[in-house]
Amino acid sequence: MDTLFRLVSLHQSDQSFNSSSRTSSSSRSTTTTTTHNHNNSKHSHHYPHQHHSPNEDDDFEEEQHHHHPQACYLFMDEDNFSSSSSKHHLFPFSTTPTTPTTSNTPTPPPPPEFSYAPNINLDFTTSPNWSSTLLIECGRAFSTRDLPRSQHLLWALNELSSPYGDSDQKLSHYFLQALFSRMSGSGHHSFRTLHSASERTSSFDSTRKMVLKFQEVSPYMTFGHVASNGAILEAFDGEPKLHIIDFSNTYCTQWPTLLEALATRNDDTPHLRITTVVFTMDGGGGGVQKVTKEIGARMEKFARLMGVPFKFRVVYHSGDLSDLNFDELGLIDDEALAINCVGALHTVSAVGGRRDALVEAFRRMNPKVVTVVEDEADFDVGGDGEGFMRGYGECLRWFKAYFECLDECFQKTSNERLVLERRAGRALVDLLACPADECKERRETSMMWSRRIRAAGFAPAVYSDDVSDDVRALLRRYREGWTMSAAEDGCGVLLAWKEQPMVWACAWKP
Repeated sequence: MDTLFRLVSLHQSDQSFNSSSRTSSSSRSTTTTTTHNHNNSKHSHHYPHQHHSPNEDDDFEEEQHHHHPQACYLFMDEDNFSSSSSKHHLFPFSTTPTTPTTSNTPTPPPPPEFSYAPNINLDFTTSPNWSSTLLIECGRAFSTRDLPRSQHLLWALNELSSPYGDSDQKLSHYFLQALFSRMSGSGHHSFRTLHSASERTSSFDSTRKMVLKFQEVSPYMTFGHVASNGAILEAFDGEPKLHIIDFSNTYCTQWPTLLEALATRNDDTPHLRITTVVFTMDGGGGGVQKVTKEIGARMEKFARLMGVPFKFRVVYHSGDLSDLNFDELGLIDDEALAINCVGALHTVSAVGGRRDALVEAFRRMNPKVVTVVEDEADFDVGGDGEGFMRGYGECLRWFKAYFECLDECFQKTSNERLVLERRAGRALVDLLACPADECKERRETSMMWSRRIRAAGFAPAVYSDDVSDDVRALLRRYREGWTMSAAEDGCGVLLAWKEQPMVWACAWKP
């Protein structure tokens, strides 16, 4: 299995949280064995000497094996859904002085030796909320830029966390990955590497299996689908030609039920066009195109079986959604238009008024309805101090509930669950370690989105009793713990897991 983060150390430098460092090729160190015993399970990691594969990322090519008897290491495993490789690589950064060399490069002043601070209690295993306690302490250390304490707490996280343990261990593992990326200044590179690893292994079958399995065990995705479809059908009532522009990340799993509903309407079956905008990192990789091509073929086949005149088109877009050329969407005046946004608006940059501009662009398209589904959270992670701690705390609240939801809904050995957890891990790297102007996972609350959408000239479309009943019936299909309530300002509805708000769904009309 390929790994993104191997044996790495906590690096202390004059630029601490904002830069990453390389070590001199003349340094020496020894391998380390770490044994962890938690919840009656033992995690033993041995780190052998290995060499880089020629296929490793260029940024890592110059890293060498450096050995020092008191080097400090952090092990972060991120395999690549592949069993073809099990190489381990060393990326140690010594925290103790090294022997002077003849290199012309100035040697930075040596940081103090790594040791646990006496006022840090590392016995978290007896607390039922040990992960929250430890992660909150990590957040406080980062918010005050207390580097020694941050190092100590990250080491404790490394000892207690695991991507294959219980929900607390997994949550801690992915926060550790994000916080280390923040400390080392490698957030952007880490996010792109993680994303590329996922892209390389994507296939239609694995993607479809993951999405459908998630919908089978949890209403997290289907909640928004049912609410949005109900609002779209009511807005399209009596219209002969329909066009849906789909901004979503659910691989068109929303539309079969809508096609079936159109086929059973009392009036003549309308003509339907769906234009889906697919977001890519670099203009549309082969894996993404393969998936969407197969999706389109299956959608068209299903529409023929339902007797619905149907056309399906994909528009690939890289970069920020607010930069999309709307002329590519093929709007036609005699078609009733719906804009469907499921998990897409938060990917728009939150700086420079881009989100406002996008909603205003929607208004100029004069749609019959705009449906929005977003996570109910405020992930505005500031640089330091109270701003960072506020956003960090909200990340901890929401992702803790999310990991617990996955833990209760999926089997322990579910591959689909592992894919979803890694996706959440990438989001945490983006939120906690990437610059604000590059963040693609920045969420806002329903209140914040409502103010923005109203300002663009939209009014809330209240869900009818039929739509609300359909959503409640949906929730009864799943295990207890899921509830629906009205949003605080009356715009849309909220899905909560054990009283923790998770998802917001709403509809808007010009």
